[in-house]
Amino acid sequence: MLEEKRVVDQIEVTGQGFIGVQTINVILRDGVEVARSYHRKMIAPGDDLSAELPDVVSHASIAWTPEVVAAYKAAQVKPALDVAK
Repeated sequence: MLEEKRVVDQIEVTGQGFIGVQTINVILRDGVEVARSYHRKMIAPGDDLSAELPDVVSHASIAWTPEVVAAYKAAQVKPALDVAK
């Protein structure tokens, strides 16, 4: 019988509040590992966490204070170019 497991291998929080997540997908056949793959992604402050594993949500609830999320969103706003000059 084939079974697939997704395991959080590493979680990092940067100074700007981004969360780096490395997961391992393990394929087992009759309890014996037959394949393994690694995946890495970055999650920005305030992103949707509904599809994330509980460990990731837990880190975000600590790292993403209202101030961190507001600072990230403010940094994303780019001033309009003044083309009248």
